[in-house]
Amino acid sequence: MSAKTIKRLDGIGPLADRYQVFLLDQFGVLHDGQAPYPGAVAALSTLKRAGKTVVLISNSGKRAKPNEDRLLKLGFEAGSWDHFVSSGEVAWRRFHDMAAAGVLRSGTKCLLISRDDDRSAIDGLPFALTGAGEDAELVLISASEGDRHDLDHYRRLLAPAAARQVPCFCTNPDRIMLTAVGPRFGAGEIADLYENLGGSVTRIGKPFPAIFDAALALAGEPERGSVVCVGDSVEHDIAGGNGVGIATTLVLGGILAGTADLAAVFDEHKAWPDYITGSFSFR
Repeated sequence: MSAKTIKRLDGIGPLADRYQVFLLDQFGVLHDGQAPYPGAVAALSTLKRAGKTVVLISNSGKRAKPNEDRLLKLGFEAGSWDHFVSSGEVAWRRFHDMAAAGVLRSGTKCLLISRDDDRSAIDGLPFALTGAGEDAELVLISASEGDRHDLDHYRRLLAPAAARQVPCFCTNPDRIMLTAVGPRFGAGEIADLYENLGGSVTRIGKPFPAIFDAALALAGEPERGSVVCVGDSVEHDIAGGNGVGIATTLVLGGILAGTADLAAVFDEHKAWPDYITGSFSFR
């Protein structure tokens, strides 16, 4: 068990007094996918008006622009964040660079696991979409429809590709997602399934360093002591922040809402926050 002393806060006001750069998760912190959490819209705007650098950092398989558009539709104020870094954006740029270098062949058959038939994750990339694991040359797991399908649906789809050792990329490592019908398995769980079927997976997003490096670069490579990461996932936000040497704050209104034994969760993931708050609100 860690000996770290965790400070309990009633909102993010004290963080604004201490830190200049805020790396903020969206799902489970700002909104639940359907509506903003109480106080979140005002808190985000207040941070920006206070002169803070705000970078939204999300395990979303979509690129940055669709995520920003969604925030605006949910009622968040335009200009209340400086940059948006999604795992989908990081992956898109990686694939783009691979194509430019000739590493990714034009016309590569891609089996895309997404949501609502969304193809924005591969727009502008030299992939040829396929719906069959039997002839896929690359698997891209960008989202989950765990509120509509069970894991057996994905098992049937992915087993032929995994059996042939087709390379797989997961651009949303979250194992749990918030939906209108409650928490359901996320894209990260589908990636685990692919591995269990015998395939190998490259995961892009939190808690892995590349997405944090991208966010910190956009923030101007600040001193690590001036940065705090705020999220609702110990496995992704807190562990990722610990890994790159920045302070972390756990928000309890997301996937951990109602969790009685937080210490056990911290010990399980070997990740401990510096702060805990019940909500992303400015007080």
